[in-house]
Amino acid sequence: MIDDDKPHEECGVFGAWNVTDAAAITALGLHALQHRGQEATGIVTHDGVRFHSHKGLGLVGDNYSDAKTMAGLPGTRAIGHNRYATTGETVLRNVQPLFAEFEFGGFAVGHNGNLTNAHTLRKALTRRGCLFQSTMDSEVFVHLIAISLYASVVDRLIDAIKQVIGAYSLVALTENQLIGVRDPLGVRPLILGRVHGADGNAGWILASETCALDIVGADFIRDVEPGEIVLIDDTGVRSIKPFAPQSPRFCVFEYIYFARPDSVMEGTSVYNARKLIGAQLAKEAPAEADVIVPVPDSGVPAAMGFAEASGIAFELGIIRNHYVGRTFIEPTDQIRHLGVRLKHSANRAILEGKRVVLVDDSIVRGTTSQKIVEMVRAAGAAEVHMRIAGPPTAYSCFYGIDTPERSKLLAARNSIEEMAKLIGVDSLAFISIDGLYRALGKPGRDPKKPAFCDACFTGDYPIALTDHIEPRDEQLTLLAELS
Repeated sequence: MIDDDKPHEECGVFGAWNVTDAAAITALGLHALQHRGQEATGIVTHDGVRFHSHKGLGLVGDNYSDAKTMAGLPGTRAIGHNRYATTGETVLRNVQPLFAEFEFGGFAVGHNGNLTNAHTLRKALTRRGCLFQSTMDSEVFVHLIAISLYASVVDRLIDAIKQVIGAYSLVALTENQLIGVRDPLGVRPLILGRVHGADGNAGWILASETCALDIVGADFIRDVEPGEIVLIDDTGVRSIKPFAPQSPRFCVFEYIYFARPDSVMEGTSVYNARKLIGAQLAKEAPAEADVIVPVPDSGVPAAMGFAEASGIAFELGIIRNHYVGRTFIEPTDQIRHLGVRLKHSANRAILEGKRVVLVDDSIVRGTTSQKIVEMVRAAGAAEVHMRIAGPPTAYSCFYGIDTPERSKLLAARNSIEEMAKLIGVDSLAFISIDGLYRALGKPGRDPKKPAFCDACFTGDYPIALTDHIEPRDEQLTLLAELS
């Protein structure tokens, strides 16, 4: 991919209950969530009698643009999923939602996030005789539900989620219910919305972000709470909280990069948050410059905030080609080198002879940053400074964001001065972790009780990394529980 120097999106989930043409509504919602996963997409519907499914590789628009496909997805209830592979290869058998027939009926599930004990559970389940059809950690949920001794689907689901460890949001569909689940720390997002229903009563929406509500004309009701199970049926919405309350740790990177800027996360406008982060960055790391230039698109609001706080002109010195996703030419080394120019072009009229501050959201490997700096210098910039709207990404994420292993993270093996030299800038600065928290309305980062999951910056992992540490006694305990 051209843009292989960014943390890649997690996944997007969407659910609809009691809405006319649920498949079309779900496809629209998934389109709004396309930024959360571009590798594959799937929809499962229920028409009151049976389930229907369509899955495909590629973008939402490529899979749900023809009438025949949509006609094959009847019903007033549906769930959908956009996939970016954090675990498992990108093949059709790994496309969600997953579907299984149980003794209580059909069950479809879509999962955003990552289970940090999926490998341990998978080994235990395989030894018990479970046959896995995919390589995704999401399938663990299906098998745990299948072997549960509880009678109802809800009790089986509770039994399953009490055995998994990780960061996740789920949408699930049975013959009688739409279900939403959020992990106990609320790392991954999930929101509840209401829309005009197919029968004149309320229709209900579950989605990863509020931008998916906007596109289908739904009203935001509330965030699904950390550790909460939301049950939606013809009687309305019911809540179950099977976990003891914990201090939430919402993913701070949603504010910096992942979420769409027009979404509201945990009551905070993502767009406003990014502008405030940029303003805080300008206070912490000012620069004598002529223009503030965002690295589009995710760097734009932060650059606007930086420019407003610094009093330096904001200019679009880099233009993005929105019609390029993956390279359309065989990715030789030469094409990989030129790939950044397919996606970004220097605006020479703005850059030539100027002292430029480039504002971006993150530096992962540093390869793309290096190419952008080269491009800006080639356009005649007199100086190039870089400011990053997140602290140095020095640790890998194990909670649903696809980041390289730590040895490949530029900030894990270099000082900021060394990074600046490698990227080729005159100066480089990142927002501080306390500054990030202050920009998000907190007094700073309390190391004893952080308000967010910030493990990619601090190495403070709030959820056990069972599969990566593999303590023998914990594995044996899980095996015993499943036997």
